[in-house]
Amino acid sequence: MKKMNLLVVFIVLTLTACNATKNTTNSSNSLQGDWVLTYISGPRIAFEGLYPNEKPTIKFDVASKKVFGKNSCNNYSGMLNIDGNKISFKESKMAVTMMACPGNGESVYMDMLEKVDSYAVSEDGKELIMTGNGVRLLRFEKK
Repeated sequence: MKKMNLLVVFIVLTLTACNATKNTTNSSNSLQGDWVLTYISGPRIAFEGLYPNEKPTIKFDVASKKVFGKNSCNNYSGMLNIDGNKISFKESKMAVTMMACPGNGESVYMDMLEKVDSYAVSEDGKELIMTGNGVRLLRFEKK
């Protein structure tokens, strides 16, 4: 009887955990608008240490296939290369303003953008996850 109860509890917990995962959408229209960076993978420096004054932003104009943003200090812009849930900033050759910036948050962000190869937007449209080789690299929240 104890084994049966444990089995039932295990099944219920497993089913509940499966339903807890976020649903995502990959429509390019879901990218439209302004996003603020909330997470970046890799650096051993705390997020707030990388971006003490201003968090990086990204703005997608899907209709004109352009991307704009601020890497915390300098503005950048380029072409938007998307195909389904695939996205690439490598071929875009981003134009970036050249103001002197403290720290290395700017270069960490721009380097990470080049590694991105796919994206997913949460079903509610409030979160954007960018991945590279299956690893979450960047997370943004809708402005």
